[in-house]
Amino acid sequence: MRSKRQGLLLPGSAWSGLLLLWALISIGVWISGYADVSPLLREIAFQQWDWQPGLWQLQPWRLWTAALVHWSSAHLMLNLLACVALGAWGNAVGLERRAALVWLAAWPVTHLLLAFCPALQHYGGLSGVLHAGVSIGVWHLLAQSAGSRRWVGATVGLGLVMKLVLEVPVLSQWMGLGVSLAFLPGAPDIQVAGEAHLAGALAGWGCAAVLEPMFRRCKR
Repeated sequence: MRSKRQGLLLPGSAWSGLLLLWALISIGVWISGYADVSPLLREIAFQQWDWQPGLWQLQPWRLWTAALVHWSSAHLMLNLLACVALGAWGNAVGLERRAALVWLAAWPVTHLLLAFCPALQHYGGLSGVLHAGVSIGVWHLLAQSAGSRRWVGATVGLGLVMKLVLEVPVLSQWMGLGVSLAFLPGAPDIQVAGEAHLAGALAGWGCAAVLEPMFRRCKR
C-alpha cells in the first residue's frame, strides 16, 4: 500500500498543485474585484497588482501578482480551462516536482521580460505563465525523453512556435505575415497580449535549460 500511495503522489502532484494554487487565487481576486466584496480589494487588485512597465522596480510584487489579475470573466474562464488542460498534459507526460520548481522560477521571470516591451502599458492574466509551463514541458520531453515522447514534445513545441508567430506582431512581420488584432472575450477594449505569451515561452525554456541540469546534479 505504501508504494501505491507514493506512485499516486509523486508524478505530477506538485505540477497540478501549482496550477490549482494559481487558479484558486485568481478566482479569489476576481470575486473580490467584481462581486463588490470590497471596493478596497478591487482597487488593490486592479491598480496595484497588474503589470506596468514603469512600476515594477518600485513595486516588485507585480512580477508575481500580474498573473492573478484578469480583465473579464471570459478571460478568467479561458485561463482556468487552460489550467485544467495543462495539468492533465503535465500528468500524462510525467512532469515531476522539479518541473514545478522550474515553473515557479519562470513565474516572475515571465513578467520581468515584459520590461523589454514598454509599449505594453498594462498586463494581467495567467496566460503568460501558462505558456511558460508549455515551454517547460516541451523542454522536458525533448531533453529527457526518447522515442515517441520526444516526438510529442517536438509536435507541441512546433505548435507553440506557430501560435506565437501568429500572435506577436514582430515575429509575424519577420515571417512576412500579417497579424489581426485579437481582443479579450468580454473585454472588447483590451487586446490579447501576444508579447506576454512569448515572454512566458522564453522564460519557461530558459529556466528549464538552466535549472533542470542543476536539480539533476543536486539529486546525485
